[in-house]
Amino acid sequence: MIPFLCDGMYNRVQIFCMAIQRLLTLLFMASLIHFFSSCNTASAPGKKNHDSLSVWPVPTAISPEETARIKTACERWYDTVLKQKKFNGSILVAKNGHIIFEQYNGTGHLPGTDPITQNTALHIASVSKTFTAMAVLKLWQDRKLQLDDEFGKYFPAFTYPGVTIRSLLNHRSGLPNYTYFLENLGWDKSRYANNEDVLQYLVTRKAELADVLTPNTHFTYSNTNYVLLALLIEKVSGSTYAEYLNKTFFTPLQMKNSYVFTMSDSATAVPSYNWRGSPEPLNFLDQVYGDKNIYTTVRDLLTWDRALSGNLLFTKETLEQAYAAYSNEKPGIRNYGLGWRIYIYPNGKKIIYHNGWWHGSNASFIRLLNDSAVIIVIGNKFTRSVYDAKKLASIFENYDNPAEEEETEFLKTTEITQNSDTLKPASNKRKITGFPKKNN
Repeated sequence: MIPFLCDGMYNRVQIFCMAIQRLLTLLFMASLIHFFSSCNTASAPGKKNHDSLSVWPVPTAISPEETARIKTACERWYDTVLKQKKFNGSILVAKNGHIIFEQYNGTGHLPGTDPITQNTALHIASVSKTFTAMAVLKLWQDRKLQLDDEFGKYFPAFTYPGVTIRSLLNHRSGLPNYTYFLENLGWDKSRYANNEDVLQYLVTRKAELADVLTPNTHFTYSNTNYVLLALLIEKVSGSTYAEYLNKTFFTPLQMKNSYVFTMSDSATAVPSYNWRGSPEPLNFLDQVYGDKNIYTTVRDLLTWDRALSGNLLFTKETLEQAYAAYSNEKPGIRNYGLGWRIYIYPNGKKIIYHNGWWHGSNASFIRLLNDSAVIIVIGNKFTRSVYDAKKLASIFENYDNPAEEEETEFLKTTEITQNSDTLKPASNKRKITGFPKKNN
């Protein structure tokens, strides 16, 4: 047909065909480049997606008989302990990466019609310290800081010799607790305090502070340590504390229901309630973070456990630092690592855990490393029975869990009667009062 076309028509057809040929060649070359690029990316050692970690440890098989035994024991404990205390929250027990028992009870608001589900983020209080500690250890692992650097190296106005990053992490800094000294030194409780305010009081009111102890002599649990560590994370990373946790942990691990609380969340965050079910309002300490203020779910904490256990983010050396025992002045199995409470048994086994308590919210995050098991309980209506979850460890091994004083953060100004959740004012502590009217 082409010989019968006029010369102009023939030339246009020829040009069109050549253009199609060039386009097909370019598409073919582009597909080859994409293919080899994908192969190189997949095979590059240590190459990870910055938005999501896709390589997860494969859950180890667990027999149906073992699954049934663990589930039955968990159900019995839940029905006879937590449920009897009108527990309002969530519980999850897993082994080898498999969820064996999971229960959600109550509503986010009391009374309410918003049922607590697997996506309901609750305040985990001092369990937040595990994230703060591991964020600092990630910076150490990335060679951005040294654990035995003095804090004053990064904040020169902070003149407390011997207070190192490590001593902040393991509560051996000797610094007093800001939850007491801010009020004792006359903080205006109509204003919210923040992390910088805590640091400034340590710097400018040093001579007025009571109970400043010699660093690295013994363990003294102090929330101040983790407030300063949050500032350190911001200083070294160049990001806010929330941004660093989001890009380093929450986003890569797909912890979609986890966040650091700010006052912009106050209208949507699930509130907390005392044991009677009365609301616990925010007070002037509620903008301080690092020691608390992470909201999350039991499923996201299971993800956090799997990431730690599966070496997705941390080297073996980093985890050994985190789980080492740093306070050995007293005999016994209780100890503290870097952001983790520890039970160390004579046979070498460990329970790595942390508890939390702030306002009416309390939580327990218990990791049985030798048994590849985790026990997680979070509630937003206070009950001390949450801490009894450690007894579930005996389902997996014959662990002896001694009684201990749990973290009480804000509520260290109260006492709990021996056999109930009843709170009463402590005789030797000042009750924190006053609720802010505006942001600071």
